Amino acid sequence: MQNWIDTVVCGDSLALLREMPSESVSLVITSPPYFQQREYGGIGIGNEGELNDYIANLLQIFRECVRVVTPTGSIVWNLGDKYLKSNLMLIPHRFAIAATAPGDIRLVNTVTWVKSNPTPRQFQRRLVNSVEPFFHFVKSDDYFYHLAAFMEEDNRPKKASGATAQLGKRYFELIEGSELTDTDKSKARIALTQVIQEVKNGELAGFRMKIRGIHSEPFGGQEGGRKIQLEKQGFTVIRLHGNKLKRDVIETPVESVKGCRHPAIYPVALVEEFLKLLTCPDELVLDPFMGSGSTGVACKNLGRRYIGFEINPEYCEMAHARIASTEVVQSLLEGLL
Repeated sequence: MQNWIDTVVCGDSLALLREMPSESVSLVITSPPYFQQREYGGIGIGNEGELNDYIANLLQIFRECVRVVTPTGSIVWNLGDKYLKSNLMLIPHRFAIAATAPGDIRLVNTVTWVKSNPTPRQFQRRLVNSVEPFFHFVKSDDYFYHLAAFMEEDNRPKKASGATAQLGKRYFELIEGSELTDTDKSKARIALTQVIQEVKNGELAGFRMKIRGIHSEPFGGQEGGRKIQLEKQGFTVIRLHGNKLKRDVIETPVESVKGCRHPAIYPVALVEEFLKLLTCPDELVLDPFMGSGSTGVACKNLGRRYIGFEINPEYCEMAHARIASTEVVQSLLEGLL
């Protein structure tokens, strides 16, 4: 296997996986050929005549992926759906249910890829499909997870709203009109003045204030602490730091590469988000359906090692050329720094 690192190996994924040692890769991320969906050269998975045969073949490869992933590693699996006789088959979800049936892995998330530029079609009896699932599977509760690195650009704090002064003014009025004791009103005004100053200093993006008898009381769970504050002092201040929630959605356009004849190129930017979330630099990533080489390019961009398997010789050459061109660009950039 050592000779496979940072290369695309041309051959059958199942046979090659069986040559790999157990618990040898940190992440498997892949997008197998979809069922009877595109022309992949007439070889390999996706050409089955029956859907059950397709899923069974995928599961054979998936079980080997489970074997080769470390206990702290992850498997990210993308599948597209298909209509048969005007009926949406729910192929990704059928696969996910079958994949978790043995009980030795669990499904953490279905991350939805939203295509900002889906193929334009004028269906008259259904809507254009613009999403695909990426299933995140793990073997244990100890899987590596770097949440702060996921969608970093979308998580920059927002600037404070220009309406902050008016918002604060309204809260001062509510405090005065509340049924709080004079002591509690004084404490509320001090707390409100402090949080307004934090916003002006750029420490917060905004705030909310709840006052007993005026605003609805929070329920239990994570809101339990605020409920106690309302009961004891008559008010609570909610500080907003401006960070977006880390949601299970990635929006990016469908990618195309000049001169690349592969029919289904998934975006490098999308792969990079999973690499940042689920791996550290220099860790080994496996893509058993390398296709046009997106996983290899993403690994090169972020300093991860990779192994790619691809059964179609033409696609192997495409992936090699695409990854090599990435390395050339990186070398040129490093020379300019």
